[in-house]
This record gives sequence, C-alpha cells and structure tokens, in this order.
Amino acid sequence: MIWKPNATVAAVVERDGKFLLVEEQTREGILLNQPAGHLEPDETILQGAVRETLEETGYAFVPQWLLGIYRWRSPADGVVYLRFAFSGRVTDHDPHRQLDTGIVRAAWFGMDEIREMSDRHRSPLVLRCIEDHLSGTHFPLDVIVHCD
Repeated sequence: MIWKPNATVAAVVERDGKFLLVEEQTREGILLNQPAGHLEPDETILQGAVRETLEETGYAFVPQWLLGIYRWRSPADGVVYLRFAFSGRVTDHDPHRQLDTGIVRAAWFGMDEIREMSDRHRSPLVLRCIEDHLSGTHFPLDVIVHCD
C-alpha cells in the first residue's frame, strides 16, 4: 500500500497587527483557520495558496515567503496533512465575491482574540503558523521547485 498525505496550502496575512482568518463550517461546528485548502493537480503550490485565499476571503494574496512545511495528523480521523504555509500581503479585495461553500466569513483578528479562541481552531497549525510568522521564520520562495 502506498501512503500519500493530503497536500494543502495556507496563507498567513498580517495587517496592522491583525491576521486574516476564515470561519468555516466543519463536522465539528464553525472553526477558525487561515485561508487554506487542498492543492489541485494542475497548479503550482504558490498558485494554490493564491487561489485558496481568493476563494475563501475575496482578497488577492501575494506570497512573499515560505513560512514552513508542516505535517499534522488529525486525531478525529487519522488523516495526515502536509501544509505549505506562506506569509505575504493582500492587495485587492472584492467584498461582493461569493466565498467558497462552507466559509461563513473572513475577518481580521488580533493575537489576543486568536489565542482566546484556540479551542475553535481547525488545527494546532493555525496558531503555530502565526507564531512562526511573528518569530521571523521565513524562507525564500525559490526553495520551492516545480519540475513539470
């Protein structure tokens, strides 16, 4: 049997000391996450992060750094995720854009709020990625190579 983790992408966006998060409907209720989702077969990892951010928030995301690559196993179902997280900025925003199915809203949250709501995080990666960003952990985007 060949095992394959679920490849996902996520965007960590900070503006004026607040972070862009989404509230999304899950089997466990409404949870908080970065704009994130599964990588699609015909896109690069960067394209996936840009697409997911637009689809879930209505913001155009400009990745500036690879924040990290994270492995996490969901205790609920045993699924393993391999997350490529990027930090960057957002530019244009379309407040009328229809957000992805399951996304309740996108909003900006301060660190105190994020920590207070840790029981509502989709995974421990939400806080870990923000903390890594705040600590200055950043890698150049050219460490990601696509050989298609």
